[in-house]
Amino acid sequence: MPITCHSEYGSFESLFIKNVSAAFSNQDAINDQWQALHYLECPDYNLASEEYHHFESILTEHSNRIFHFSSDETVGMDSIYCRDASIATDYGMILCNMGKNERGKEPAAALKVYAAHGISILGQIIAPGSVEGGDVAWLDQHTLAVGHSYRTNAEGIAQLKLLLEPKGITVLVTSLPHFKGKEDVFHLMSIVSPIDLHHAVVYAPLMPIDFRNELLKRNMNLIEVPAEEFESMGCNVLGIGNKKCLMVAGNPLTQARIEKAGFQVHTYSGAEISVKGGGGPTCLTRPIKRRF
Repeated sequence: MPITCHSEYGSFESLFIKNVSAAFSNQDAINDQWQALHYLECPDYNLASEEYHHFESILTEHSNRIFHFSSDETVGMDSIYCRDASIATDYGMILCNMGKNERGKEPAAALKVYAAHGISILGQIIAPGSVEGGDVAWLDQHTLAVGHSYRTNAEGIAQLKLLLEPKGITVLVTSLPHFKGKEDVFHLMSIVSPIDLHHAVVYAPLMPIDFRNELLKRNMNLIEVPAEEFESMGCNVLGIGNKKCLMVAGNPLTQARIEKAGFQVHTYSGAEISVKGGGGPTCLTRPIKRRF
């Protein structure tokens, strides 16, 4: 079976995560940071640790190798959402430049860990460009969808194209709506989660028309998230391979629709580690290689 970094849904060959103890540190650190980072509420450290233990146990059952980002005093609690600081490609990692100022040092912290593991670097997005990993999603091995958002700007997308287009990768750009504004956590993967080549979980009211039509042109079956389950992260679904996926518990309508489409759904309680910070299971993981 082929192995690639260019997939959002193959079974995990290797991935990185950052657990609560490394990202949140302790309750005092959470108390100091959560408001400035625009969390909905203050996470409880002990409850967050329990949630993360269950989350990681599910990943362990479905992954060949899990690596951990270590604690780093240069970054804050948002670093638990480790997808955002980099993009995995078959040619090496691309280090992002964060659109959220408070997260600016996360790519450099990730680089130290990648270097320690001998993972090559293809390139880096530099100012005035910005790109965050939550704004990119592989639609197939040769197509990377990118959301032009408050976190990912035109300069950053231009740099991304310079890195990937010479490799034969199509960078498919779509402009995201204003929604709640610059301070909100709103990425491309807030509204679309590919879970196999022909299925994606989507939130239609916020989808750009051109992007929705592109997915339909690709014969994608769009599994619609109801309005009442958008804020509870019903649209943030992590493909874990073999028609299986992982989502935050408490989204029964979306879960039923995914299961009706033929998928097995695993859930975890994510009030502390996901909902309050606006980062679901895709955000909590940095997949490197997948097998499919």
